[in-house]
Amino acid sequence: MPTRLVDGNWTTEFAKALKDDASELRIICPFIKAGALQRLLQHNPRKIQVITRFNLGDFAEGVSDVAALRNLLDAGAAVRGVKNLHAKLYLVSKTRAVITSANLTVAALDSNHEFGMVTSEETTVENCLDYFNDLWDRAGNDLLHDQLDTWDRTVKAHWLEGGRPKGKGGLGDFGADAGIADAPPAHVPTAVSDASQAFVKFLGTNDEREDLSKSTVEAIKWSGCHWAVGYPGYKNGRRPKAVQDDDIIFIGRFTQGPNDIRIFGRAIAMAHRPGRDDATEADIEMRPRKARWPHFVRVHHAEFVDGTLKNGVSLNELMKTFGADSFESTQKNAASGKGNTKPRAAIRRQPQAKLSTQSLSWLSERLQAAFDTHGKVTLESIEDLDWPDSSIVLSP
Repeated sequence: MPTRLVDGNWTTEFAKALKDDASELRIICPFIKAGALQRLLQHNPRKIQVITRFNLGDFAEGVSDVAALRNLLDAGAAVRGVKNLHAKLYLVSKTRAVITSANLTVAALDSNHEFGMVTSEETTVENCLDYFNDLWDRAGNDLLHDQLDTWDRTVKAHWLEGGRPKGKGGLGDFGADAGIADAPPAHVPTAVSDASQAFVKFLGTNDEREDLSKSTVEAIKWSGCHWAVGYPGYKNGRRPKAVQDDDIIFIGRFTQGPNDIRIFGRAIAMAHRPGRDDATEADIEMRPRKARWPHFVRVHHAEFVDGTLKNGVSLNELMKTFGADSFESTQKNAASGKGNTKPRAAIRRQPQAKLSTQSLSWLSERLQAAFDTHGKVTLESIEDLDWPDSSIVLSP
């Protein structure tokens, strides 16, 4: 059949098309993530042309990756940018067109309900090629590695400052003006589907439990978790090395009545760097508890459940639901038949726990349900909180 309607499993569709003929690949797509892109590049397309967006606000929000564009250039692709791009079109050689609602992200390829069609009908494919070539001619110059290096520094500087809500608009849009109307801005939620790791970070200790009636805004102010989460100062000098760039941090607070850890937010992490990510005297003066928790992992684009800690997700419920499958460590121990398999024992006296794939999916759904039910702490409220000093953050 020359034309088929498709509403899912786009990874398989692309794999079939590129297996048949990987001589040419043309892409029009606003948002491109490195993990999803690799699924196409692994088929080694020989000629690649890509039209996407060069709005640094998109990269700052995490809906698109500077790293993905770098991977394209490393693969020999020609990449151009268009302002306000919305269309999605994938052309495999000159014989197949994929017209879809799916951006090039793992969520769009695997789990979102994305509708479109795959066609080899000659006239339709030719019309799609004409559309691509016309937009390509209006899309300015090819992207260069030096431009990407500058963009990468700009975006990371924004992240180091916590990804302040008001900051992304001033980062710049370097796409060509092809006459496409802009869409109303929208707050993009933290993306979890493309993260390689996810952790639950515990705020407080067993002796510092907070009442469930405490507002989440006060919990944020107390900890500063809108831009960093703290780790203890060990005598052996150990640092928080497990968390890497772009990992997801779920933020939980020790609570009482009953004793639990309530997960009330999530954010995107940046790997700890000694010196840059150690508490200063000013940090300790603002939050004296940082004297005992002097190392931190910076986070950006944090989002929190509105209301009180009671509106968060119960870690007790997660552990009761999954048992040994709650955390990666206990899951591995259960599979090997060695070591601790009890999730409560695994988190005792630990500042965080790495989630299993199953518990990550469950927790993401439950936290999203909490957002839907109770709303999120507003961007205006988050903007009014304290933020790191950029002159310190951005120093070498």
